[in-house]
Amino acid sequence: MPQPAELLDLPALNDLFERSEPQKVIEWAAAQFGGGLLMSSSFGIDSAVLLHMASQAVPEIPIIFVDTGYHFPETIQFMNSLRERLKLNVRIYRTKNDPAEYLKQAGETDPTWRKNIDACCAANKNEPFDRAMRELAPKAWLRGVRRHQGPSRQSIHFIELAERYNCHAISPLLKWTGREIYHYLKAHDLSYHPLYEKGYFSVGCNPLSCTRQADNEDDPRAGRWAGQGKVECGINMINSLDSAEL
Repeated sequence: MPQPAELLDLPALNDLFERSEPQKVIEWAAAQFGGGLLMSSSFGIDSAVLLHMASQAVPEIPIIFVDTGYHFPETIQFMNSLRERLKLNVRIYRTKNDPAEYLKQAGETDPTWRKNIDACCAANKNEPFDRAMRELAPKAWLRGVRRHQGPSRQSIHFIELAERYNCHAISPLLKWTGREIYHYLKAHDLSYHPLYEKGYFSVGCNPLSCTRQADNEDDPRAGRWAGQGKVECGINMINSLDSAEL
């Protein structure tokens, strides 16, 4: 019998999930939250793993994808191919801004670079995602963050209360490294994002200030906002204080 969300013992659940496989975490979430469960995906380098797991456990689970207007064509191609193969229920939320007009109004004179990356993320990535979460009002949200992706994700727990979105944030893949990701993709005949073979280990929007090739696969987010002093777009900052700082 599922417990009311406000009565969940998060420390006990997190201890249990540290010893569980991702599929078991997803199955628990489906049983606990039912139709109140959704997920997000950037359709990034290894997004096929969680998309496959979730769609197997919860067919038709709503999947939020934010179209910023600045994605690589390969990302849209990757999304469409997975959408067809896995029969994904993708809900696309677009920025309210015309991409070219936004650059003009923001004083961004070079489309291959952002002078104010935080403002661009806030307007074109966080606003659509916040809007999606308000409209869909989930009880829980599956996300693909992993501790191996960098220091900013080391303190994340498997299940946390996301005050910003008024739901629980669940990270089934949290303890997986690139090794487990590779073996899962191989076992299920899934592929990395097309740009992986070109040296991209994490993919966001296409300006060089935001995504570039990286030398060290052990630091998969090294190519994101390289040299900019930024490590997160903001979507995974889940408490009210975090969202106020975006």
